[in-house]
Amino acid sequence: MAPKVDKVVSDRVLPEAVDVAIVGGGIIGVAAALTLAERGISVALFEKGIVAGEQSGRNWGWCREQLRSLPEVPLAMRSMALWRGMAERIGEDAGFRQTGMMVVSKDREEVARWQQWLDDTAHYGMQGGLLSAQETRAMLPETSEDWIGAIHSPVDGWAEPATAAPAMARAAQRKGALIFQNCALRGWERSGGAISHVVTEKGRVRCSRVLVAGGAWSSLLLRNQGLKFAQSGVYATAFRTEAGPEVFAGGVGSPFFSYRRRADGGYTIGLRGRGRVELTPAGLMSARAMLPLFLSRRGDLTLRIGRSFFDGPFALHRWKLSRPSPFERHRRYDPAPDAAIVRDGIAAFRAAYPVLGELGVAESWGGLIDATPDMVPAIAPVAGEPGCVLASGFSGHGFALGPAAGELAADLLTGTAPQVDPAPFALSRFAEGRAHAIHRWV
Repeated sequence: MAPKVDKVVSDRVLPEAVDVAIVGGGIIGVAAALTLAERGISVALFEKGIVAGEQSGRNWGWCREQLRSLPEVPLAMRSMALWRGMAERIGEDAGFRQTGMMVVSKDREEVARWQQWLDDTAHYGMQGGLLSAQETRAMLPETSEDWIGAIHSPVDGWAEPATAAPAMARAAQRKGALIFQNCALRGWERSGGAISHVVTEKGRVRCSRVLVAGGAWSSLLLRNQGLKFAQSGVYATAFRTEAGPEVFAGGVGSPFFSYRRRADGGYTIGLRGRGRVELTPAGLMSARAMLPLFLSRRGDLTLRIGRSFFDGPFALHRWKLSRPSPFERHRRYDPAPDAAIVRDGIAAFRAAYPVLGELGVAESWGGLIDATPDMVPAIAPVAGEPGCVLASGFSGHGFALGPAAGELAADLLTGTAPQVDPAPFALSRFAEGRAHAIHRWV
């Protein structure tokens, strides 16, 4: 069952026209709507289900700048600055807590890679660094594991996925944005070679600019508009425990599992890198582009043919804008969790922290993480479609990067000088053979 998320009350009446239409009520789309509304730009966000109903409401909740792939570092730093000021900005708690985050290891080669990352990013002046075995033990006194070291950031933290995007969405509404839930955007119409209207299941809205922030659904929407975006998906599982004693206030990544403390006193846990890839028609079309990514993670991913071959974000669908789309059939895509991951994860967590040996699983859930071939998002204008910007393919990093990614998308839509260089996120890099090297920091 999908995790429960905080409520956002939808606006009722479609506007005749707006400056910008946003597809998707995840954290990227919501952050863009908030930024645009603050700038006095009229904006309407259309979500086929509910705000944070899919991956933005079921991720691990980590918010970090440390150990990001090198192209993402400036975006991550900007996003963390926005996270730290989010409560004051929106006038309510977005669930963010600056607790410190760390990754631990028993592998000296991995620690050497962390040192290389620290050397490569030293000019940014980020806080944190490597911890010795003794320092790691001092920070994690309850663990039964003998870690040789860790990389730690005191200024990273976590936010509650159930809270964050809904709180930001409500703030966007107070600043003038319109948000329509259970209102799928089927596509858009053109006039004179430019976007003229978006077509939703509840009617047409005149606009000249569109942001596609539909997560795993983005490539399907673009394909129906005659546009290409190489995107794949990994089915993942996470779970939360009952409330228990605190062993660390932040989050800890380890070779097998990662966890972070929750506001309710439990822990959110996921297995590092574990997931399932299902063969789909759209996936086969992108297979050549995605092959290096799958090869780099072949030890962690399982491959199979499932129901998604015929239905879901990566099936081959075509529809007319006057008829119901696949988005109306999947208001809230809710993959089943993998029971084996939950079983293995809670067993490993209890063994690593004997003080939590009796802790039970309170809830588990599945999700679909969308990915690009190089695991770096696309935040860029879409070639051949003036006025259309894409912000998708966040490869499991979208929640943490969300505030800055939405801001950057808003900059690109309005021609505002960006806080972060958009060049690393250009969609054209894939067609031009400039994809980034797949990182191995974590």
